[in-house]
Amino acid sequence: MTDIAARPVSCLRGVGPRMSEKLAEAGVEQLQDLLFHLPLRYQDRTRVTPIGALQAGSDVVVEGEVRVADIAFGRRRSLVCRIQDSTGTLSLRFFHFSAAQKNNLEPGSRLRCYGEVRRGASGLEMYHPEYQLLGEDEAVVDESLTPVYPTSAGITQNSWRKLCSQALDMMAGSSLPELLPGTVNPGMNLVEALQYLHAPPPDAPQELIRECRHPAQLRLALEELVAHNLSLEKLRRQQQALGSNSMTAGEGAMREFIAGLPFALTGAQQTVVEEIFTDLCRGLPMLRLVQGDVGSGKTVVAACAARQVMECGFQVAIMAPTEILAEQHRESFAAWFEPLGISPLVLSGRVKGKARLQALEDIASGAAQLIIGTHALFQADVAFQQLGLVVVDEQHRFGVHQRLSLTDKGLRPHQLVMTATPIPRTLSMVAYADLDCSVIDELPPGRQPVQTALISDQKRPQIIERVRAACEQGRQAYWVCTLIEESEALECQAAEATWQELSDQLPGITVALVHGRLKPAEKEAVMQRFKSGEVQLLVATTVIEVGVDVPNASLMIIENPERLGLAQLHQLRGRVGRGTEASHCVLLFKTPLGNQGKARLTAMRESTDGFYIAERDLELRGPGEVLGTRQTGLMEFRIADIQLHGDLLDRVKELAGEIADHHPAQVDPLIRRWLGSAERFATV
Repeated sequence: MTDIAARPVSCLRGVGPRMSEKLAEAGVEQLQDLLFHLPLRYQDRTRVTPIGALQAGSDVVVEGEVRVADIAFGRRRSLVCRIQDSTGTLSLRFFHFSAAQKNNLEPGSRLRCYGEVRRGASGLEMYHPEYQLLGEDEAVVDESLTPVYPTSAGITQNSWRKLCSQALDMMAGSSLPELLPGTVNPGMNLVEALQYLHAPPPDAPQELIRECRHPAQLRLALEELVAHNLSLEKLRRQQQALGSNSMTAGEGAMREFIAGLPFALTGAQQTVVEEIFTDLCRGLPMLRLVQGDVGSGKTVVAACAARQVMECGFQVAIMAPTEILAEQHRESFAAWFEPLGISPLVLSGRVKGKARLQALEDIASGAAQLIIGTHALFQADVAFQQLGLVVVDEQHRFGVHQRLSLTDKGLRPHQLVMTATPIPRTLSMVAYADLDCSVIDELPPGRQPVQTALISDQKRPQIIERVRAACEQGRQAYWVCTLIEESEALECQAAEATWQELSDQLPGITVALVHGRLKPAEKEAVMQRFKSGEVQLLVATTVIEVGVDVPNASLMIIENPERLGLAQLHQLRGRVGRGTEASHCVLLFKTPLGNQGKARLTAMRESTDGFYIAERDLELRGPGEVLGTRQTGLMEFRIADIQLHGDLLDRVKELAGEIADHHPAQVDPLIRRWLGSAERFATV
């Protein structure tokens, strides 16, 4: 990158300390930030429209002579200025004005105005148009479309236009280096693309620009995606260049462990176990993402990896997002490993006092081989003797810094990242380019797909009767209350009201309540009663999205499902159908149902395929929501859009490989241009 692009914006005219501060709030600190601050849309100010040809609803430029400017008194005081050309008369109305403004609009002066034409009390009007007084040397109309920039921090459109124009002029004088290889440069160089998008010609195809498919936009999106891919690959190479411990000695123990399981692994599980085994033996840190639909058996795959690593004398840390899920893992791992003399140690926020001190001592000494925990594992006082494997479950619940802080506790430990939220291919190619990906795409034998029904809440009494019938037949059910207001307290109140209603209407059936405001011990006690069968109907908030495995539960009611994303609905639905009985999920929606809500719920009814649902979720909600709020920073591209530019990703991967192999000097400048200092955390 040339020095010119990295210069601070304070070098521009009109940028003093206060404006610099405002620009910094908008993420604009260097000239390159201005160059990549692209318009949201454009206005056509390249031609003047005769007043007599105006139509309501159009945005136009008009010119005319001021006939009169008076203050009108009605429901709202306003300044009304009437201008006239040879074809007609137009009123300009200002609700916010000054005496100086009124005095400047003298009869006989000429104005050029831009604004939206509306129907008003005196015929066609413009409200608060942009305008300029025309002198004897009449100003020419704009030669290009006028940009409308995304704005914040109190910076006006006029300021953005002046600043971006200055930055473009400075760039044109010095040029920006081309960092993509000339052999694959897509038709338009970087400078041409930026100049076009900041000031398109009058005949620019605006529909193509709105769809982000203009060659200038594709040129920039391609380079930005290449930079992100190179950043992830660079991180991967840095981690692998340091090497890691080879776990070849544990192969026999892992095979023996698999043979001793009370069930046979599916073909998909066996394939993933083999991929993990190969990684562990290479002497390079494993970086593998395992995707598997709810109930596909990811936990036992992680257990196989853990057995191999522990046999080699290393510790294993399993990181879960909630205490409920950590406890679920403890039960599963205890059943598999305690016969081998290995007891899992749980470290969570509720382990306190002497118990915590003892746990920390056991981890530090190596007495604890298998450690299962929540965010408590990240804390500075947790020191491992020899951490060999980190398993991150439901990875989208954790932030980037958290995963890195845990891997920093070991000597380049292997990483196994698991998610039951399938990630669309386009998203994984961007978000997880530093990870090898495995997919468990097969459910264990005997599992039946959950049947899903969409039912209006007007039929709530019939649904309650359906729950009664299921419970009387010996089955168990969930009733999920989703967030109605953006407040956990209100969500819990709604759940409590539903619990009271169902308890009153279902005498003889044990109804329990669990929500996020219960203390961990209270929450666990309720869940244990449900798992043991003592509770027949569990009313819950979305706290039960992950980590609950009750094979006898075969019915789930989800209230207000239209308020949730598809991935979360799919996760919730995965709490039933974990046994061999036919299971059902009822989406109890409120009427009327909006178009997007209808699209989401229809997708849920049509399919139980997590990958299909993930693709639909990406279409409907965008990548930031699909990855989870903790990861949205990853997806804050300046120009690229995963949904609109997904078709570029195969080319991006190929191009990034070519640059890394044949033009290595371009890698760091590309990353700095698009990511700046953010590259360390350009992965999750």
